[in-house]
Amino acid sequence: MSAPHSPSPGSLTVDPRAAAREGRVLRGTLAAATLERLLDSLADTARQSGQPAPAHSHDATWSAGFELREHATDERQTRHDVWLHLEAQTQVPLVCQRCLSPYLEPLSVDRWFRFVKDEATADAEDDSAEEDLLVLDPRLDLAALIEDELLLALPLIPMHGQCPQPLPLATDAADEAGDASGDAAKRPNPFAVLQALQKKRD
Repeated sequence: MSAPHSPSPGSLTVDPRAAAREGRVLRGTLAAATLERLLDSLADTARQSGQPAPAHSHDATWSAGFELREHATDERQTRHDVWLHLEAQTQVPLVCQRCLSPYLEPLSVDRWFRFVKDEATADAEDDSAEEDLLVLDPRLDLAALIEDELLLALPLIPMHGQCPQPLPLATDAADEAGDASGDAAKRPNPFAVLQALQKKRD
């Protein structure tokens, strides 16, 4: 396998088969400003939470390793499949849906892809394949693929692992419970009333 290297700036179009033959491993950083679909998604999430759009996000670091693997076919022949191991990491600003405060959510991608010749093959093999399938394109847009995977890594419901402040709903519930117990203390005990009446009759 060849030594890792970084592609030239603005050049993230790769021929997967050629890269696999060479055993290439690419590494680099995508500036946050170039991840427009991810930024749009973050802005939409913020608006739904009644919060302003995030002022900034973080750059994404990534690596892409290509390789050829031998595969025995039903016809007792050997074919060479093109594989891609994609990794990416970044942090994005989100709003916790529990405590409604902003926080940084780490996003991580670690996925294997196998390339197939066309969409029909991808559809036929998709259910039985453990790996993800991609149609082989001599001009693979790595930047678009990385952004796709980061979008898929976004949590469905953004939340802290542990909220740093009391939850508004929990506080309200505690206040209501306190009010209810106070009201109960003010109300006369029905059993005490019955005891008093019994004593008067005696």
